[in-house]
Amino acid sequence: MAPLRFSANLSWLFPELPSLTARFRAAGSAGFEAAEVAFPYAEPPEALARAAQEAGLRLVLINTPPGDPEKGEMGLGAVPGRQAAFREGLEQAVLYAKAVGCPRIHLMAGRVPQGVDRASVRGEMERVFLENLRHAAGVLAQENLVGLLEPINTRITDPRYFLDTPQQVAAILQKVGRPNLQLQMVSGRKGMLFRRRVFSKSTVKEQWGHDGSLTTVCSSQDIFHWQIMDGNLTGNIREFLPIVAAGR
Repeated sequence: MAPLRFSANLSWLFPELPSLTARFRAAGSAGFEAAEVAFPYAEPPEALARAAQEAGLRLVLINTPPGDPEKGEMGLGAVPGRQAAFREGLEQAVLYAKAVGCPRIHLMAGRVPQGVDRASVRGEMERVFLENLRHAAGVLAQENLVGLLEPINTRITDPRYFLDTPQQVAAILQKVGRPNLQLQMVSGRKGMLFRRRVFSKSTVKEQWGHDGSLTTVCSSQDIFHWQIMDGNLTGNIREFLPIVAAGR
């Protein structure tokens, strides 16, 4: 098995430092070779690219903009009526990714509206998400970028987030059918994460309808989150751990 490769999540690490450029320097000094940033948009992309280069870091993941946090938005991909804003945010994310040499963008789905039953809007939100994902896949393919979809557990981390299981994401990816859109799994915790490319078992390959490659983000606490998301710790260890493999 290949050695684990760690990246520093600079949205969480080094919180005592006020700027991302300072956090890049700190991560480089701490021995990291890669980093990720959820929302890098407060600083010019050229400054981030320069800071990453000086620190000897590769930026491996950024998110699309969250929307309006004051209105409780956390992504716009599946939010009805916000299609134009999602596409504007995607263009901004692509601009940053190209400037800093980041190969992956997390396409944030967003939240179920406050006070609305999830089941009553699931169909409409999925329809909007599929529309936006097909658009995003085309935009990203032109720049040789990969889009990631992340399920977030809704019992603890974000109760209203639209994507809440890897099975839901896999079904959506099958419907979109674009190989440059893939699955991201994260612990959702502060700490150091490693990013690996994994190859799914044949059942998932058949479900996805292409080579079955996934992109995963794992940490020591992912096992906990698999339990929260799917309810069977032993079953999830058996299903997920054997398929973590070296990147390509």
